[in-house]
Order: sequence, then C-alpha cells, then structure tokens
Amino acid sequence: MRKILLTLLLLILLAASIALLWISKGKEISNLIDGYRTVETRSEQIRSVSYEGTGTGGVLNVNEILLSLNDAVAAVAAPSIGSTKDGKLGLASGGKVFPLGQLTKESEESTTRLTATPDNGDDARIVVGHSLVSWPTPFDLNFMTGASPSWRRHSYQKLVWNKPDGMKLEMLWRYEQYYDRTNGWTSPTMTRAGETGLIKIAIKP
Repeated sequence: MRKILLTLLLLILLAASIALLWISKGKEISNLIDGYRTVETRSEQIRSVSYEGTGTGGVLNVNEILLSLNDAVAAVAAPSIGSTKDGKLGLASGGKVFPLGQLTKESEESTTRLTATPDNGDDARIVVGHSLVSWPTPFDLNFMTGASPSWRRHSYQKLVWNKPDGMKLEMLWRYEQYYDRTNGWTSPTMTRAGETGLIKIAIKP
C-alpha cells in the first residue's frame, strides 16, 4: 500500500510540474512546434491581388484575404509596392523587385488601388492556418468585461509565389487568436506589439 501511495504521489507531482511548465512556457513551446508544423485551414491559388496604400505600408488584398503591411516585427523591413516600368504590380524588398503580375486597366485610372492578376505560368498560393498546439492563460483577466480567454494560439497567413524562371516570393504573417467558453475562437488577427504582423519576407534568388 505504501508503495502504491508513493507512486501515486510521484505521478501527482509530475502532473503538477508539467501543468506549471505548460502555463509558464506554453507559448514558447507552441512557437517551437509552429516552426515544424501548423494546422492548415485554407489553401488556394491566387486569382488576383490588389494593393491599397501609398507605396509603403497599406494593405494587400489577396483573394479577399486582407494582408496588412503596416505592422512588421523589428527584424523585418516593410516592403515597397508600386507599378514597374513594364506595367506590372511590383513588390520591392532587400534591393530586389518581385513582379506580382500585370496591372489591370482599372489600375491605370486609380491613384490609391492597384490590381493585378498572376502572370501565365506563375504558381501563387495563399495559405491560412493556426498553431497545432495552443497554450493556457489562466491568469489573464479583462477588467472591462470580467471575462478572459482561457487559451491562446497563433494564426498564420502565408503567401508563396513562384515564377517559371525560379524567382520566388515568400511572406508570412502571424497574429494571436483567443478562446473563451462563450464565443469559442475569436478573430485570428489579434495583435501584440512587437510580436505580430509581417514576420517574414524573402525574395529568392
């Protein structure tokens, strides 16, 4: 009996230790797992892309999915967007320009909205998803409503655009998503200063 009680006590202590670790380091663990795998909830070929802004910042509208360029983490410089000499919608980052596609006729008459369609042969896709593992937030409290999210996870928006000549554009956005018993998972675009928004942009080669 004593041996059984001792084993039970050890199991309780182990479970308590794991719970404390998950509460204190759950976000870091979730982020680590996100680097290897996330849950994909939407994936589709890009049919059209439009830009609303002044050349820096602004919003990309991809298949009616809004991708903000106004908030980027410190390590990522927001790209510049505009029309190229050959009449295409171009995105510039790190000294490189990526042509998204031919501008439509309507874009020539607009000063605030540029719209384009992918060039023939392009493989352009937008993927939306979220963390495979969420983390608990038992000590969060909203003093305005008295309610608080019991779990959180990251949501992701990924744009991958491949050209036939091997040129490639990758962009990744990360936000937070809250869960409470009343409303379930909330909007997947909750922000947190310095951690959310555009977290990656790369033009290769």
